[in-house]
Amino acid sequence: MELSNLHPAEGSKHSDNFRRGRGHGSGNGKTAGKGHKGQKARSGAPRIGFEGGQMPLYRRIPKRGFKNRNTLDIVAINVSALENKFENGDVVDAESLLAKGVIKNARDGVKILGMGDLSKKLTVKALAVSETAKEKIEAAGGSVEVI
Repeated sequence: MELSNLHPAEGSKHSDNFRRGRGHGSGNGKTAGKGHKGQKARSGAPRIGFEGGQMPLYRRIPKRGFKNRNTLDIVAINVSALENKFENGDVVDAESLLAKGVIKNARDGVKILGMGDLSKKLTVKALAVSETAKEKIEAAGGSVEVI
């Protein structure tokens, strides 16, 4: 047995939803876990982040820029990467790109770009494909499917 393996006996810990302030016998009576006096012992205690009227930290720090929560994080890949990793007749999609080690993380999708040359017939299934990449893939005898 080691210290990192210790845990309390089954049923010995109380949940956090028991009734506070219901007498001494309840184990949490009198001050009901709020200590003695002070602002935090009373009802109407200040909200989280309130600094007693001082300008709070979240308002003191300068704000910069804008973060769009609806933006997609798309991985860009050139056709030259497909030329090196795939054989004739292969299907190129996010899973196969991950399996071949072309990308480390598919994130929100994959876009194929037209940099480089392609001589192999591939079936490409991607979130987006640039015009030049589409032309090169189809010129090599392959097909493009936008998911």
